[in-house]
Amino acid sequence: MSSRSLQVTFPGSRGASLAARLDLPSDSPQSYALFAHCFTCSKDLRAASKIASVLVSRGLGVLRFDFTGLGSSEGEFANTNFSSNKEDVRLAALWLDHHHGPTRLLIGHSLGGAAVLAVASDLPEVAAVATIGAPADVRHVESLLRGITATIEREGEALVTLAGRSFKIRRQFLEDIRSRRLIHRVAGLEQAVLFLHSPTDLTVGLENARRLFEAAPHPKSFVALAGADHLLTEVRDAAYAADVIAAWAGRYLPMDGSFRA
Repeated sequence: MSSRSLQVTFPGSRGASLAARLDLPSDSPQSYALFAHCFTCSKDLRAASKIASVLVSRGLGVLRFDFTGLGSSEGEFANTNFSSNKEDVRLAALWLDHHHGPTRLLIGHSLGGAAVLAVASDLPEVAAVATIGAPADVRHVESLLRGITATIEREGEALVTLAGRSFKIRRQFLEDIRSRRLIHRVAGLEQAVLFLHSPTDLTVGLENARRLFEAAPHPKSFVALAGADHLLTEVRDAAYAADVIAAWAGRYLPMDGSFRA
């Protein structure tokens, strides 16, 4: 199926303009999905692009955006935290609702997965939520800071190198993630939820998927991404995740007979 893409912007949680890409099938979308990327990543991560491509081929419109201060979005990353990420997701969904159609499916990768789980209950149009390698506790991010948390707490901020790039992390970021209780939000979900996680994920261990799955009410599903790494760097792993999400979502999203699961 041929497709088309629109480069769009909308105001984020900190007032900055957020860069987004809306991928659309050639025909009218059967439903709309929103994709939230992983911590310090961007909407253009190869896995995100592949997942969007597969979903578009099945008749969905997919909006993916860069969180405040990341990718092509404006704003200062150091002023953001998990709460602002959650608000960015909410504003992205509202923009999609207003300009194109109801956001029916939320997809989140890693910390983006935690963000969509945290905000789903605030978005009544959403029918289903899918996560990939999501942590059960957003405080898991501290494990990525490689022992620099003491410096952040003492001096108020510090530069942290993640995936070869430097980011300024401030004390308010630590305080925010330590105050979040994601499991409680998951336990209150009314939407269908799908947890995808690799048993060999060395960044966010499989135990996180178990905790999330046990906390979530039905309908819920778990699929193991056997052999995949955390970022789904192998195209076949991202394609498999997208195929699973498409087949699963077809049961919960409002679709007509042209949906290709």
